Amino acid sequence: MGERVTAAPVTGRLAPSPTGRMHLGNAYAALAAWLGARAAGGRVLLRIEDIDAPRVVKDADRWIMDDLTWLGLDWDGDAVYQSQRLDTYEEALRRLREQGLVYPCFCSRADIRAASAPNEGDGFLIYPGTCRRLPAAERESRVARGNRHSWRLAVPDAYADPDPDTSVMSEHADSDISRVDRAACDAPTEGLPRVVCFDDRVFGPQRFDLPRQLGDVVVRRSDGLFAYQLAVSVDDMAMGVTQIVRGRDLLRSTAIQLYVRRCLGATDTPEFAHLPLIDAADGRRMAKRLNSLDLGAMRERGDDPRAVVGYCAWLLRLVGEPRPMTPQELLPLFSWDAVAADTADRVADGGSLFR
Repeated sequence: MGERVTAAPVTGRLAPSPTGRMHLGNAYAALAAWLGARAAGGRVLLRIEDIDAPRVVKDADRWIMDDLTWLGLDWDGDAVYQSQRLDTYEEALRRLREQGLVYPCFCSRADIRAASAPNEGDGFLIYPGTCRRLPAAERESRVARGNRHSWRLAVPDAYADPDPDTSVMSEHADSDISRVDRAACDAPTEGLPRVVCFDDRVFGPQRFDLPRQLGDVVVRRSDGLFAYQLAVSVDDMAMGVTQIVRGRDLLRSTAIQLYVRRCLGATDTPEFAHLPLIDAADGRRMAKRLNSLDLGAMRERGDDPRAVVGYCAWLLRLVGEPRPMTPQELLPLFSWDAVAADTADRVADGGSLFR
């Protein structure tokens, strides 16, 4: 599937999850997303991704918006909350069901882990198709009996033996990135694709074999919550998002979301830019649950927001060394080529640089 990139005016988005306070890695990604849209004269939308209700922290949405404002990152219009869009996701799932593209899955995570072949690097489990192979009558009977189940989106030829020579693995084995030449990603495809290609502004051409590298993905969880992959795809389409900026650990998710978009009738795709990841000084991946370089803590100790922005600009390789700057001052310095010149993951140890 060679998706056609839209030439429409740029609409970017900030899409934080209200699961805690923003950390430096969140600020780095938000700055890149804001600069990518604003430098092109575009809009920036704010979406609060609160679809995973059990993980939502009370007032975290307010903290996030306050932190974005503190950094100087503005947005256009009112924030959109995923928790207020459940009917929209229900309608999307109904459309997928009408096309026969989803099926109920009764497997537990332990079942899937036991039946799956180990996958390189990031621990992603490729669903082995156990419930897809069940007779339709058995599936219907188990659903009618109230058996707990999720809903999975089927990918084409999920259990055919793929050609092992169809992709070449890049140096980033943990995200299973496949490199191909640009012409292969530009080739048009009729119908639903087995292979998804897209051209990333930072990591270049990407190619994912859906059955080999992704498998059938959950679009509604067994607890009734809509899955991230469905909600994000539906929202980006509905909001007219044309540029998506996020960490390279979501490259695989991009392939899934492009497939979801195609299943829902989209014929174009946003521009994508996946960023090198940020590790803390101790080598651990930054995460809200670890309070890694927490923006709330920075503000309490009197750190300068311009210093935080300047440090993030250095992490993006837009400046040669960290120095206090505002997002507006960075606009004439911004280019995706500068970010793409160094794709290695970063190590952040702000320390006194923020004061």
